[in-house]
Amino acid sequence: MENGECSSQASTESISVHDFSEKLLEQVVHFHVMKLSGGFLLWVGTSPVLSNLAVSMDSRFDSMPLSTLVLGDSSDTTPTSLAQRLTKKTKKQVFVSYNLPVTDSNLSMLVENRIKKEMELHPDKF
Repeated sequence: MENGECSSQASTESISVHDFSEKLLEQVVHFHVMKLSGGFLLWVGTSPVLSNLAVSMDSRFDSMPLSTLVLGDSSDTTPTSLAQRLTKKTKKQVFVSYNLPVTDSNLSMLVENRIKKEMELHPDKF
């Protein structure tokens, strides 16, 4: 690169957004996906809150992806474990913000199943 010019091989992918909702256990759960270059951010919640954020990525040293909590309560492992499972499934870097109460494990399972269903229906959005 000379004189501040960008290489012609630089990625020109733009960020795309995909939203969907589902009624799960008598409450409407909203899903917001931002597709990024090499990964995606998934927000899950019932109201516009960002109470936590986890990130996960593949590791060449371990079969299980690495994950860590960037923002939020470290005693809640839901966002990190969901990010880790989504990275394992997609082989991409995944950011997850999971803003639902952790009171019902059935809800977590239903949420994850709904995400997987959406990934099958719209793989280009993730």
